[in-house]
Amino acid sequence: MKKCVFAGTFDPPTKGHRQIIDNCLKIFDEVVVAVMVNTAKAPLFTVAEREGLLKKLFAGDSRVRVVAFEGAAVDLLERENTPFYVRGVRNTVDFEYENANWFASKKLKDDIITIYFPAEQDSLHISSSLVRNSYAFKKDFSPLIPEEILADVQKILKDKNV
Repeated sequence: MKKCVFAGTFDPPTKGHRQIIDNCLKIFDEVVVAVMVNTAKAPLFTVAEREGLLKKLFAGDSRVRVVAFEGAAVDLLERENTPFYVRGVRNTVDFEYENANWFASKKLKDDIITIYFPAEQDSLHISSSLVRNSYAFKKDFSPLIPEEILADVQKILKDKNV
């Protein structure tokens, strides 16, 4: 059985994240979607909210497992017993950032195999930051969020009163 890890902040999950996970499912038997806890970041959504949104988004697919993880991605790969680490890239800036991380990770886990999925043309502009900024400026962000979780994202944001 082939398994991969796709880790991120997912603050909140977007259509771009979904596209990457859908692509993973075309190659892998299991996709571990890891909500990473990064103490250097101050996410708007709690870990539980991000996990809940992702679990709802993939509730119909037993091949997707959502977990929260605090630590280095290489430690998560070890725990999950897989060398396959998936990253999404929208542009050359993302690629340079991810490639630098790959070089560092390779020193920590020699057998890591990082797979880059380029963003689809219609989602090159999509990011969690764009969702948060759109909401802050009272702009429509619905085209950026999967329909299955849009109402949940809107409710969480309304409850937070940000």
